[in-house]
Amino acid sequence: MQPRTYTIRTLGCQMNVHDSERMAGLLEQAGMVHVSKVPELAARATEAGDEGADVVVLNTCSVRENAATRLYGNLGQLASVKRRRPGMQIAVGGCFAQQMGHRILERAPWVDAIFGTHNIDVLPVLLARAEHNDKAAVELEESLKTFPSTLPTKRESVYAGWVSISVGCNNTCTFCIVPHLRGKERDRRPGDVLAEVQALVDQGAIEVTLLGQNVNSYGVGFGDRSAFAKLLREVGNIEGLERVRFTSPHPAAFTNDVIEAMAQTPTVMPSLHMPLQSGSDAILRQMRRSYRRKKFTGILEAVREQIPDAAITTDIIVGFPGETEEDFQQTLEVVEESRFSSAFTFLYSPRPGTPAADREDQVPEEVKHERYKRLLKLQERISMEENKKQEGRIVEVLVAEGEGRKDGSTDRVSGRAADNRLVHVAIPTGWREFIRPGDMLTAQVTYGAPHHLVADSALEGGVFSHRKTRAGDAWQVRKESDKRAESNSVGLGIPKIPLKK
Repeated sequence: MQPRTYTIRTLGCQMNVHDSERMAGLLEQAGMVHVSKVPELAARATEAGDEGADVVVLNTCSVRENAATRLYGNLGQLASVKRRRPGMQIAVGGCFAQQMGHRILERAPWVDAIFGTHNIDVLPVLLARAEHNDKAAVELEESLKTFPSTLPTKRESVYAGWVSISVGCNNTCTFCIVPHLRGKERDRRPGDVLAEVQALVDQGAIEVTLLGQNVNSYGVGFGDRSAFAKLLREVGNIEGLERVRFTSPHPAAFTNDVIEAMAQTPTVMPSLHMPLQSGSDAILRQMRRSYRRKKFTGILEAVREQIPDAAITTDIIVGFPGETEEDFQQTLEVVEESRFSSAFTFLYSPRPGTPAADREDQVPEEVKHERYKRLLKLQERISMEENKKQEGRIVEVLVAEGEGRKDGSTDRVSGRAADNRLVHVAIPTGWREFIRPGDMLTAQVTYGAPHHLVADSALEGGVFSHRKTRAGDAWQVRKESDKRAESNSVGLGIPKIPLKK
């Protein structure tokens, strides 16, 4: 009997990306294979209008703007595919599924399974139940029963990985639905985190990102407020691990011991994502962000004092209810002062179930959009200026998956510098087949653009070197294994699926 195929579409944040890896692990444990591993189906994906998979999982978000629009747009496209292909199943999970539950079926009755953030582990069971009963299976737990890290995982990357140190959030930000959907914060024990990181390193990873809704409050659950700083040091000392990152901290709980751990642990990278949300103390108070402008800018000063080359990024919400022009001007002032390398900027949109959504002083859409454009223009200028300062610097770039850029005759691969800036590195003619994702390139930055750096020093006879890594070796092993699996799939004879024109 031929194994069923699956694909997962991830809509949302890094936590959703990590959850999708767990979902993939569960489906593969249940005997399914990713549709990309079946050459015939993968090649026909464009013609089919989808990935050609037997099971399509949509891992949804409620935090990002237009979450409902994105989900139902995907479901609408899949409805026509499913009509052509009896037996295909569609599952919806994640934050929006946790929030809406059965109501998704009112708009999309062709969905087969719905599950929430607290019960990822039931996905294979729900699909089997839906197939057996010939009707949608819905299961939504109110609280976490199985910690996600205990579930099997199919990692997207062999050279870098996410490791969750906690789930949930204890904050009460008035614009955010996360605490309601993911529950109160629950911390993993340090030994469990270290064991997972070690396992990743043993599998070839050289970069790890520690994940949590509020990573720097880690340890409060088991009575150690210095636990996150300690964890950074311990993870950073694991042999074979070259890069440690984390996201996202909360300014209210960010302490000097974390800055010291970053500065004193060579493998903790000089990059920091510190969400601002607003530069106005009045708006921060209404957001219940529990810090003020002075506290925020003080953190950045302390970080740069100990880590001068740190690249700091942020999140900013434009048009929170009641935001005045004066409030917005204060945000612009903080952005100008803070010199973020980049900023994720969002137009405020009400999230049902949050206090801010019920306020009557919503900012008009045209005002929000006008402010958003001004903020974007300011940040684009700052990003350009900060990246221009990188010209001439020598950077070590971890090569990422993908072909990179090709501008005319110049061949480039892409990856991240230590400070997490995206770098497009020119490589000598004929070198592409020797440079693998997970390898390290050392080059000199020749041009800074708002959203990336270019390092063309190899073309000019300047600084350039290539270092093969364990991670590149692991990537190569997986690639060869995938080729063998594809060859076996062809040999087994995947049945053709008729497609209507």
